[in-house]
Amino acid sequence: MDLSNHTTVSEFIITGFPNLKEIRIPVFVLVLIIYMLTVTGNMVIVFITRCESSLHTPMYFFLGNFAFLEICFTSVTVPTILVDLITETNMLSFTNCLTQIYFFHALGGIECLLLAIMAYDRYVAIRSPLRYNIIMSHTVCIQLASWSWAIGLVLPLVPVILISRLNYCGSNVVDHFFCDILPLLRLVCNRTQVNEMLSFFICSFILVGSFTLTMVSYAAIIVTVLGIPSSAGRKKAFSTFASHLTVVGVFYGTMMFIYVRPTRNLSFNMDQLVAVFYCVVTPLLNPIIYSLRNKEVKGALQKVLCRKWEGLK
Repeated sequence: MDLSNHTTVSEFIITGFPNLKEIRIPVFVLVLIIYMLTVTGNMVIVFITRCESSLHTPMYFFLGNFAFLEICFTSVTVPTILVDLITETNMLSFTNCLTQIYFFHALGGIECLLLAIMAYDRYVAIRSPLRYNIIMSHTVCIQLASWSWAIGLVLPLVPVILISRLNYCGSNVVDHFFCDILPLLRLVCNRTQVNEMLSFFICSFILVGSFTLTMVSYAAIIVTVLGIPSSAGRKKAFSTFASHLTVVGVFYGTMMFIYVRPTRNLSFNMDQLVAVFYCVVTPLLNPIIYSLRNKEVKGALQKVLCRKWEGLK
């Protein structure tokens, strides 16, 4: 292959949302408000799970980890979206583009693994309530959380390194609102089947693997709950994981639509719409679902606020 006409790309132009030029200011304000609410809501969860002793349990340990992860995850892409909406041309250096790809996929993978761990935690709590604190000891919780972070941070390294070594054919326009693997591969000169297959395999391994483990835990929970003799007991048990199931359905549904399917028939307009949902909307839903519908979290928040108020008097 003749590479003499290939240019060395030093920066990429992010197309963003060209169809929203006439309403970009209102959309910018809306996205900014959602981002601020997302960060604030998840910070409250991190704070309350750390400060309130009644929430020092495995469930809320993982929830605090998950909330911190959501702050990081949404901060990888939403600032780029905001820049897209207020500037004519949003440019990212080659290094910054690859960095964004890495952290987006690393944090997304960690989120998948944490959701699987949280589902297993709920199974243990319902299946063996008397042995729950022994099985899910503080040491075990730290080990599970640490492994999820370690695996998530390591797996995207290989595809990102391979992408960094590819040749690009002059065009540096990324047809997306942030740097992602599939839009970037469209700019590559040489054959990208190996990169596409590797990305597909890694995404499928994380998404499908963690989704399967999550669903197995939920299936076991349902079987266990149906064996509870009293209807009140069944209702209480179901309520402990219903919110988790909502988050899992929304998260995996959108992520699998993008990454666990053949890349040849991509509709980037549809992909962008779905990507906006899981980058902007889903992180906002999590604190709402886990907090506003959780009596323990609301009660703990009231206690902390009351103590702070008393301290100011």
